[in-house]
Amino acid sequence: MRTPDFDKFKPTRSSLAARKRTDMLMRVLIYAAFLVAVIPLVSVLYTTIVHGITRFDWYFLTHNMRGVVGGLYPYGGILHAAVGTLEITLGAMVISVPLGIMTAVYLVEYSAKKRLHKTISFFIDVMSGIPSIVAGLFAYSMFSLIFGPGTVNGFVGSAALSILMIPTIVRSTEEMLSIVPVDLREAAYALGVPKSRTIVRIVLRTALPGIVSGVILAIARVIGETAPLLIAAGSISSTNFNLFSGRMTTLPVYVYNEFQQGMASCPAGSALGTDAWGVCVPGIRMERAWAAALVLILLVLVLNGIGRLVAKVFAVKTK
Repeated sequence: MRTPDFDKFKPTRSSLAARKRTDMLMRVLIYAAFLVAVIPLVSVLYTTIVHGITRFDWYFLTHNMRGVVGGLYPYGGILHAAVGTLEITLGAMVISVPLGIMTAVYLVEYSAKKRLHKTISFFIDVMSGIPSIVAGLFAYSMFSLIFGPGTVNGFVGSAALSILMIPTIVRSTEEMLSIVPVDLREAAYALGVPKSRTIVRIVLRTALPGIVSGVILAIARVIGETAPLLIAAGSISSTNFNLFSGRMTTLPVYVYNEFQQGMASCPAGSALGTDAWGVCVPGIRMERAWAAALVLILLVLVLNGIGRLVAKVFAVKTK
């Protein structure tokens, strides 16, 4: 009986050196790719902090823009925009999270890959590629047909954002439900647990950290949207706490308005456009725009932290 010649499989000194060179080359490429990805992110964060910290104070966070022009306090704040962002985003979550999760549950647990499954998957893919401004136009048109022309309020903005959130939530939840081991379902069925209770108490509970991450990803996808909210929610200088009545301003819309008006107020080389203190209006407006952008970034970081905390608390404990 012939025995295999193991000597020919033994690595030689030259082959070991080639492997080390290949390993070093791949390490260098990976680190270079990491730096290429991180440098723009760090640059954006650094630039936002440097330009936004000058106007980032308690007054800026607790006042709105009502009466700023010619008023006692000329610098204004973002209270109305922060309230609008939180309420509109929360309204979008109330609409999209239940719909997205229930759609994903149907696709994974009930559809059995039939024609309806393919149809729903197709439309989810189509919704993923819809431009945000189209979502705003659709929400505005739908509410105008139902409640009359010119219906613009925070809830219309929430409906527009929910159109953009639902595909992300459906796809992320679908992936998380698909990787839940089948053995868990079969064990529950063997014990006589109904399918609905198995899904709620075992499948969703097991996939909860991934579902929460998908929801946070969907929020990050829409919290910076400007175009749909310009159409659906409008803009206002005062604070509006009623999501279902009146226009509402969000932080992205606030940043856009301040930048646009600032660039138009004081043309280059013009002596016009200064306030009572002799400060160029675009300078003040650009400071407000940068500070609002910094608040938006901090808000996203806080939401991510809350999402990670929720996922950690409700995650299935394993030994």
